[in-house]
Amino acid sequence: MLLDFNSMQEITCPGMNDGTGTMSSRMYADAENRMVYCRIHPGSSIGMHTHNGSADINYVISGHGKAICNGEEEELTPGTCHYCRNGQNHSIINDGDEDLVIFTVVPKSVEV
Repeated sequence: MLLDFNSMQEITCPGMNDGTGTMSSRMYADAENRMVYCRIHPGSSIGMHTHNGSADINYVISGHGKAICNGEEEELTPGTCHYCRNGQNHSIINDGDEDLVIFTVVPKSVEV
């Protein structure tokens, strides 16, 4: 299955999860996964939130920022991947002067 994020409608979200500023995203979701091409604009953030029932995998395409995951700060640069496990909390912050572009996968947790 091919997903073309270039042809998907982009939506802009102010204050995602009580964060600051805005982000723009294009998303695909089905019963098993959610995939998001996301641009967190300069000075903006996704607020602190807990993942219950899913993990959150964030691959950095471009820009710079930081993630705070369970109180630990992580630097985000192109080519890095921030992983927030099921049950953990995190926030993503763009502290740079260009968009922080990430590709996020939110897989549905499976009981083992």
